[in-house]
Amino acid sequence: MRTIGNFFWFVLGGGVMGLFWWLIGILAFLSVVGIPWSRACFVMGEFTFFPFGKEAISRDELNQQEDIGTGSLGLIGNIVWFVLAGFWLAVGHVFAAVVNFSTIIGIPFGIQHLKLAAIALAPIGKTVVSCEIADAVRKANAEAALRNLREKS
Repeated sequence: MRTIGNFFWFVLGGGVMGLFWWLIGILAFLSVVGIPWSRACFVMGEFTFFPFGKEAISRDELNQQEDIGTGSLGLIGNIVWFVLAGFWLAVGHVFAAVVNFSTIIGIPFGIQHLKLAAIALAPIGKTVVSCEIADAVRKANAEAALRNLREKS
C-alpha cells in the first residue's frame, strides 16, 4: 500500500514539491553560509518525494540528547530558515493540499501536504525514520518517563 501511495503522491504533486526543496537546498549550498540548511533541504526533499511509511521526528527524541540542531542554535537556524525559505515552502505545500482536497482521492495526499507544511516551517533538528521506528522511539521514551516517575515517588 505504501508503494502505491508513494507512486500516486509523486505523480500528483509530491515530485514537484520535492524538487522545490532540492532547489532551495542547492541555492543554500551555493551560498556557503547556508550549507547547514541545504542538508536539511535534501533530507526533507527526499522525504517529500516518498513520504508514506516515513515520519519526521526530532533528533533529540530519537537520540535522547540534544545536538547542535536541536538546541538553541537549532532554534536560531529555524528562525532564519522560516524567514528565508520555510514560509514559502509551507505556502507551496498548503496550496498543493487545497488542490488535493478538491478530490476525494486526493484527501490523504492533502493531509500529507499539511504535515509537510508544518515541517517546512522548522526542519532543522529533525530526521526522517520509518513509522515503525518512530513508534518504537515514542514507546521507549514513554516507558523511560514512566520509570523515572516511579523512581521519584
